Amino acid sequence: QLQLVESGGGLVQPGGSLRLSCATSQYTLDYYAVGWFRQAPGKEREGVALISHDGGSTHYADSVKGRFTISRDNAEKTVSLQMNSLKPEDTAVYYCAADLFGDGTNWRAENEYDYWGQGTQVTVSS
Repeated sequence: QLQLVESGGGLVQPGGSLRLSCATSQYTLDYYAVGWFRQAPGKEREGVALISHDGGSTHYADSVKGRFTISRDNAEKTVSLQMNSLKPEDTAVYYCAADLFGDGTNWRAENEYDYWGQGTQVTVSS
C-alpha cells in the first residue's frame, strides 16, 4: 500500500506562487507516474499535470500550461507542482495520485491511478 501525503497548500494572492509537494516515506515512487488533480467547490475533479516515472515526459491541462511546472526527485521520493501566476480560479483542493507503470496515455482518467493522497487546500484570493 503506497501512502501519499500532499503539503504546501495555503492562501495566496492572485499573481502569487505556491509549491506543492507529494511525498511517500514508506516506499519508492520510481515505478509510478504521478499526477496532480484538483477539485473546486461544486465542480468535478480534474487533471492538472502528470509526470512519467522517470521524469522524461510531462502533461498539463491547458488551463495551467505556462504557469505550473511538475517535477520529481525519485531519490527523495517526492513530486512537486510549482504554481506561478495563480488565479482565483485555481482555488481548489489539490490531490496527487500514483499510477503504477503508467505511461500517461490516459492521464486525466481518475481510474488510471492506484493510490491517492488526502489533498491540500489552495486558495487564491485578495
